[in-house]
Amino acid sequence: MPITASTSARRRKTSAARRDDDAPLIPILARKVREVEAKAQRGKLGPTNRVKFQVIAFLVREERARVKGDESVSAAARAELLKRLDGVATILAKTAARDTSLIQLLEVDQATSPVAKRMRRDWLLESGAELPEDELIITDTPPVQAPVVPPALAERQVTPPQIEARREANPFLAPDLTLRVPLPTLRHRLDGWELMGPLYKAFETGAGGGSASMELPPVPEFDRFSPRGREVMAHQMRFLEAVRAGHRSFLLADEPGLGKTAQSVLAASVAGAYPLLAVVPNVVKMNWAREVERWTPQRRATVIHGDGTAVDAFADVFIVNYEVLDRHLSWLGSLGLAGMVVDEAHFIKNLTSQRSQNVLALAARIREQRRDPLLLALTGTPLINDVEDFDAIWRFLGWTNGERPGPELMDKLDAIGLTPADKAFYPEARDAVISMGIVRRKKKDVAKDLPDKLIADLPVELDDEFGRSIRQAERELGERLAAKYRRIIEARGDRVVYGEADADIVRLVAQGELEEAKAAGTGTDNVFTMVRRIGQAKAQLAADYAVQLQRSVGKVVFFAKHIDVMDAAEAHFAAAGLRTVSIRGDQTTPARQQAIDAFNGDPGVAIAVCSLTAAGVGLNLQAASNVVLAELSWTAAEQTQAIDRVHRIGQDEPVTAWRIIAAHTIDTKIAELIDSKQSLAQRALDGIAVDASSSESVQMSALMHLLRVALGAA
Repeated sequence: MPITASTSARRRKTSAARRDDDAPLIPILARKVREVEAKAQRGKLGPTNRVKFQVIAFLVREERARVKGDESVSAAARAELLKRLDGVATILAKTAARDTSLIQLLEVDQATSPVAKRMRRDWLLESGAELPEDELIITDTPPVQAPVVPPALAERQVTPPQIEARREANPFLAPDLTLRVPLPTLRHRLDGWELMGPLYKAFETGAGGGSASMELPPVPEFDRFSPRGREVMAHQMRFLEAVRAGHRSFLLADEPGLGKTAQSVLAASVAGAYPLLAVVPNVVKMNWAREVERWTPQRRATVIHGDGTAVDAFADVFIVNYEVLDRHLSWLGSLGLAGMVVDEAHFIKNLTSQRSQNVLALAARIREQRRDPLLLALTGTPLINDVEDFDAIWRFLGWTNGERPGPELMDKLDAIGLTPADKAFYPEARDAVISMGIVRRKKKDVAKDLPDKLIADLPVELDDEFGRSIRQAERELGERLAAKYRRIIEARGDRVVYGEADADIVRLVAQGELEEAKAAGTGTDNVFTMVRRIGQAKAQLAADYAVQLQRSVGKVVFFAKHIDVMDAAEAHFAAAGLRTVSIRGDQTTPARQQAIDAFNGDPGVAIAVCSLTAAGVGLNLQAASNVVLAELSWTAAEQTQAIDRVHRIGQDEPVTAWRIIAAHTIDTKIAELIDSKQSLAQRALDGIAVDASSSESVQMSALMHLLRVALGAA
């Protein structure tokens, strides 16, 4: 009988089955090592796959010894099995060469964690092996609580002077009496199972689809949350209702523009979670303080800069950026915090970084001191590289300890009535984690709650030497204007009175300064060069925010006025691995159109870097719904034109424009002036009379403001 292709395939399959009968563990190891290799190639080798690498390596070693000592296997079959084990070992070696940190996992005493033991046991059982009872029952080792301040950071700790005053005013931390009632330690049906891998898999596969957002209460009949003069939106109210109902830990993954900061500030008020610590990126530190003032005006916020010499120790909300947190761990850990917010929580995804360890240590201390603290992780992008990016966030929230689900999540998983061996377990497990507090809304989901166009200001602190020099230059310009004002007043025979200013003379001095500045160009310090320097100082902060925004919402349009700011932003985007297009004034028409088409049509293009003047008109960039204005325009119309490159017919999402504003500089006044000019124009179009000051340019108004400040008459 001739040998057909199907006959040959059957023979190969039969031969493989015989070999697998001799060593049924080998195909399992081969499958698992390919999974690890695929993750490593994509740069997604998280904690679970590192344990998997470790267990494969030790099982290969054990299986090799077993095969060599098995006299029931023929020499030919033994050689074939050893060859297959060598293939698995070769893949392990290539993977370790790609990530050399894996090599230390091969040390003999490394594969002893409960997770590794469970994984080894489950694979052996899958292969049909019979295990002794002591290998079937695996108990967790008691966790060793790491200190809030690791020894390496002990010498860096500072204690701001006012913190000492607070301690002296109240030397004893009020105890949380509920902690005196011990929680019962219950056995769970799933205690013997390795569960972290299945939980990640449940999210990685989508596990039946559906939005990853917990069920929230309906919008309440009465608005319990809005402070006077402000209005909480419906989607925000539903979140706050969940807090009011007693939920205390959330991964709030709303898209940017939906008010995560405001929701967090109000959640603290609803829960009474004071003192509250907010750990945030530097670029939004000032905005957090402003949001506390706006939404909870009865509460005080303090921003921690550097060593914290200006900290208000009796504040309700302490705001610190990731970069300086390591200096303040000691006193923050003993303050008796009742809540903690981690903004842009994907910043802590790398568990080996000191930044992540600082945040997790503080959260653990808060849970030691409080039975039910408010813990909020805010990020529009909880997953960047791999589903295991959830790991650090879940640890922060207390849902898991990295190796095992926490008691509350274990109760939910037990209630499913299934095990990871059941396919139906995965969608149920995903829902169980989501119910722990994952809240995810997109703009399009709550579009009816949002204005079609929103301008959101992000004040940033220029606290480096460059920023201080800008503020000094502003003071000097104001003094120069004040000196001219005094000379005119004294020549007229009048006396200069501090706190008073003659409006006509102020306008005259400002007009003269503006004309001189226009004639001088960039050669001297004037209002134009000052604003340019502010733009240069903001460039890195604005670009950094655009990167965070892009990772949350996709495409972003980045506007700047000056070429050097655009250049600095493009370099930052390239360093972050983002593809960009550039739209500038010196481009040919075909080159510009090519850039526009690439931004609108190529999913790989993340950011359009645009000149505020060259790209402010005639362009369609509606593939994005978020705009970053790194520099302010001198006219409201120019700003509106820029935003309208995105906010135009065909845009099916609300548009948000994020203005980056340098706090405590003339930038703040310029933003205010632009808004006032815009509202005046709208009133004029509606037929309402406007006062004479509306005809003055923003430059003139800014100079008049600087002069009034110098005269004490602002």
